[in-house]
Amino acid sequence: MSDTKPLRTVRSFVRRQGRLTPGQQRAIDTLWSQFAIDEGDSLIDLNALFDRDAPKVLEIGFGNGLSLSKMAAAQPETDFIGVEVHQPGVGQILKAIEEQGLTNLRVACTDAVVLLQERISDNALDRLQLYFPDPWHKKRHHKRRIIQPSFVQLLSEKIKSDGYLHMATDWQHYAEQMLEDLSNNVDFINCGDESGYIPRPDYRPLTKFEQRGHKLGHGIWDLLFKRA
Repeated sequence: MSDTKPLRTVRSFVRRQGRLTPGQQRAIDTLWSQFAIDEGDSLIDLNALFDRDAPKVLEIGFGNGLSLSKMAAAQPETDFIGVEVHQPGVGQILKAIEEQGLTNLRVACTDAVVLLQERISDNALDRLQLYFPDPWHKKRHHKRRIIQPSFVQLLSEKIKSDGYLHMATDWQHYAEQMLEDLSNNVDFINCGDESGYIPRPDYRPLTKFEQRGHKLGHGIWDLLFKRA
């Protein structure tokens, strides 16, 4: 009998259920069937999901959803999918969808890696956004960072040719790792200047988190790579 144990997948997040406000719970109860993606194991027809053929953008880890809902409101010609494991954030963005009358935004409360692997077709996304992911700043936890060479390769399969991967972080070491991992993948072309980074583009709203960081003198690094 073998003592070999199956390898455990290293997750880049800690699932936090959190306490839902009454408004967030109501939004989940009443809006989930219309604007959320249920768990499943089949590929999602993204055009059928939005009932139209339009550019598709997927954001991993949208937090409270304020930035993503602003982005969807400002770009009605583009369809957005937000993935978040924190239930209060999901409830909050569903509230925003209702309050702002957004029709071009859908959400999923699941592991983004599994969603991409099992439910998103290859060459399906025009842009993938990853803003301020958990930096897992302790060296022994760097293996938990979502940006790893294997994940970059997965993204290269899901993003269309001439599509984009846009990342942002306030941790310089993580920014340098992102830059290295993407630069080492032949499927991506860096759109940055000689530093490898770009200024924050207009389509990415400035968050309260960033404003506070700027006042404290913290740096913000945006990286944009084009799928070759």
